[in-house]
Amino acid sequence: MAKPSPQGRTTVREAVLDLLRDCGMTTVFGNPGSTELGFLDRWPSDFRYVLGLQEACVVGMADGHARATGNAAFVNLHSAAGVGHALGNVFTAFRNQAPLVITAGQQARSLLPNFPFLGASEAASFPHPYVKFSVEPARAEDVPTAIAQAYRVAMQKPWGPTFVSVPADDWSAPCHPVRARRVSGDTAPDPALLEEAARAIAAARRPVLVVGPEVDAEGAGEAVVALAERIGAPVLTSPFSSRLSFPEDHPLFAGFLAAAPQAVSEALMPHDLVLVVGAPVFTFHVKGEAGIFRSDIPILHLTMDGAAAASAPWGTSILGSLRLALPALAALLPDGRRPLPAPRPRPAPPAAAHPIPPAFLLHRLREVMSDDAILVEEAPSHRPAMQAQMPIRRWGGFFTMASGGLGYSLPGAVGIALARPERRVVCLIGDGSMMYSPQALWTAVQHRLPLAVVVINNEGYGAMRSFGQVMQVRDVPGIDLPGLDFASLAHSMGCPGRRVSRAEELDDALAEALAAEGPMLVEVVVDAAVPTLYGKA
Repeated sequence: MAKPSPQGRTTVREAVLDLLRDCGMTTVFGNPGSTELGFLDRWPSDFRYVLGLQEACVVGMADGHARATGNAAFVNLHSAAGVGHALGNVFTAFRNQAPLVITAGQQARSLLPNFPFLGASEAASFPHPYVKFSVEPARAEDVPTAIAQAYRVAMQKPWGPTFVSVPADDWSAPCHPVRARRVSGDTAPDPALLEEAARAIAAARRPVLVVGPEVDAEGAGEAVVALAERIGAPVLTSPFSSRLSFPEDHPLFAGFLAAAPQAVSEALMPHDLVLVVGAPVFTFHVKGEAGIFRSDIPILHLTMDGAAAASAPWGTSILGSLRLALPALAALLPDGRRPLPAPRPRPAPPAAAHPIPPAFLLHRLREVMSDDAILVEEAPSHRPAMQAQMPIRRWGGFFTMASGGLGYSLPGAVGIALARPERRVVCLIGDGSMMYSPQALWTAVQHRLPLAVVVINNEGYGAMRSFGQVMQVRDVPGIDLPGLDFASLAHSMGCPGRRVSRAEELDDALAEALAAEGPMLVEVVVDAAVPTLYGKA
């Protein structure tokens, strides 16, 4: 049927579906309920509906899809209770700067004055402050315009989630179609500040770069490598970077900053200038003194994130798109003549043992993964070992959560696999993390996704064990997780699974999972020794 003209009339449902087509959002992530049936009625054949069995999974899958495609993902949640279930991963999407348009059903407008079953009395306030825009339109005919505005706000940098509450009877109401519009998401940096930064960099004798996740999100990877090579300076990854920040096999790559103030200061204070690109200044997780902020060492900060720039305790922040700022800054610099730093030493391959050392598992996983595989990680206590044993080389090849909240990475990996079916996705996840959103395995099975799930089973919350040592606390309850069987859990949802407890079984199981036509889970029982969570860069 022909699309109505802008002067004609249509229904809210048809106007929204046409808008979603125009915005490239024909994959819809949802968990349906009665208040969404008006939208889901006579589902169009050119749309893909991705069912998640719990709303946190739904938002996590949409987040992964949005980050992998660079376009907002559309989410349809069930009423206020569904939004409540989803809020943990809405918070994570906000920290991930993932562009999402989240809609939720609301009871019929005529019922709202009487506090109806499933109704939300302040629906638009519910997800605040972790959405960029939130509204329940005053009239049914305003719903398509509100969703159009939500899309444009989600896609303005820094990206993030937005929210629209839609009463159940709005979908059949008459309205005008909404015209598609484009709003630029890039802004140019101040040329005078770039020139000032170039002079400071050229005068520095021992500069260092700290690079963060905005680089990969903006597709500015080649530009940051070119800038680092022109400066001739070592490059560190910012604390808790949720994406690849710099190729980890590059000669200039110098390692990872820990999320601890003293460790960051010790790593940076031997330098006479710090250039932070696409990251906050700095993300910390533990208390301590950051002497770098009391020194005279200049910190230059390139970012699109105005909140991160405003919160920086020291230095000069230059707001603007990295896609524009990095080449412009490089063009202002003289050819680099500094001697290159010594290559970063690589650790020796770990030895096999029983029980399996986590570092040995991670080393073997890196050996069997193809170069174009995408790693999605949620094993916080094993991250230092992962960083040592699994160098990431390819842009778009690594994702994790920026919030610290568990329950993101398995559904996130499903969304990434839906967006990138031509690449194998590996979800590396701890046993505690796995129990937050295991339902996502079912969705992976339904779509036969190329997803290998590797569960590191140390029978507990390893990060809590590590923090217990650091904080010198003992006998903390709720840390041990005995008796979980993840291979059986996978089988219960139609996903092949294997449990490995001996080093000699590991390579065969990992190779099988990475070659499987659909999803497969490998549970690896590892040494439960308490890891060191924070160390020097």
